[in-house]
Amino acid sequence: MEILKVENLSHRYSVQWAIRDINFEIKNTGIHGLLGSNGAGKSTLMNIACGVLKQTEGSVYIIGIDTKRDPVGAKKFIGFLPQKPPLHPDLTVEEYLRYCAFLRWIPGAKVNAAVDNAVEKCGVTHFRKRLIRNLSGGYQQRVGIAQAIIHEPVLVVLDEPTNGLDPNQILEIRHLIKEIAAERTVILSTHILSEVQATCDYIRMVEQGSIVFSGTVDEFDNYLMPNTLMVALMDAPPVAELAALEGVTGVEELGGNRFRLSFTDARETIDRVVKASVVGEWRLMEIGVEKNSLDTIFAELSKKTSMN
Repeated sequence: MEILKVENLSHRYSVQWAIRDINFEIKNTGIHGLLGSNGAGKSTLMNIACGVLKQTEGSVYIIGIDTKRDPVGAKKFIGFLPQKPPLHPDLTVEEYLRYCAFLRWIPGAKVNAAVDNAVEKCGVTHFRKRLIRNLSGGYQQRVGIAQAIIHEPVLVVLDEPTNGLDPNQILEIRHLIKEIAAERTVILSTHILSEVQATCDYIRMVEQGSIVFSGTVDEFDNYLMPNTLMVALMDAPPVAELAALEGVTGVEELGGNRFRLSFTDARETIDRVVKASVVGEWRLMEIGVEKNSLDTIFAELSKKTSMN
C-alpha cells in the first residue's frame, strides 16, 4: 500500500491556481525531496497533504485513508514541521512535548516514554528542562522535529527545515533527518538545490503548480546530457589548434593549462583529443566529461515549464 497517494490534486486561491492536476505515489521509506522555486506550489501541496488546507479538487490518501473523508484518522500517521516551527517559547522542552503528545492522543501511560524517545532521537535530552525561548535556532528546530515524530508517524513532512540555520546547525539537522528516514518516510521541501543533493534519495520538482520531474537524485543530476569536457594539458597548444579538432564546437581557457571543450559527441571527441595529444606531445594530464550543475538542470526544467 502507498504511504502517500495524490490523485488529480488542484487548489485555487481566489482565481489563480496554485497547483494543478498533480498525481504521484510514495511507496517506500527514505527522504523524498520536494524541490521548487519560491511560489512554485510546494507549501500548498504539503499543507493539503498534511490536512492543514482543504484542496479545491482531487484526493490525498495516507496509508489508504482519504484525508477528506477521515482527516483525523489520516493525521495519526503524519508528522508535520511547518517552515516556522509551532513552538511555545515560554514552555520547557519537556512541557511542550508533553502537550504535543496530548494533542496527538497518546495514552497517558505512554506519554513519558514518547517524550523520552523523542528528546533522545532529536538530541535534546540535556535541554528538556530548559525554556524553549532560551535555545539556539538549531536546537529549537530539533524540538520542532521532535514534536513531528513524538507519535511515531509513518510519514514526516518537513518544510524548509534548515532555513535560517548556520552551516554547523545545517549539518546537524541533515544528519538528524537521515536518522529519522531510516525508520519512516520523510518529505523534505526546499528551494535549495544543494540541500536536495546532500540529503535526499528521491526528487519531485514542482514548478508553476505542476510536477516537472520525478526520480532519483542521480537521475535528476543526469537529466541533461553533458556537452563539455574538462581537459588539462602540460604543454598545451594554441587555443585555435584545440578548436580545430573535429567535434569540438568551442574552447574556453580556464587557466593553469586547463580548458573546457564543448563537443557534439563525447566519446569521439575524447578519442580525438587523446590521439592529438599523443601526436602533438601536449602531455595530457586529465580529461573528463563535465556533469551539468544542479542549477543548470533546475533552470532548464523551469524554462521548459514556462514554455508549455
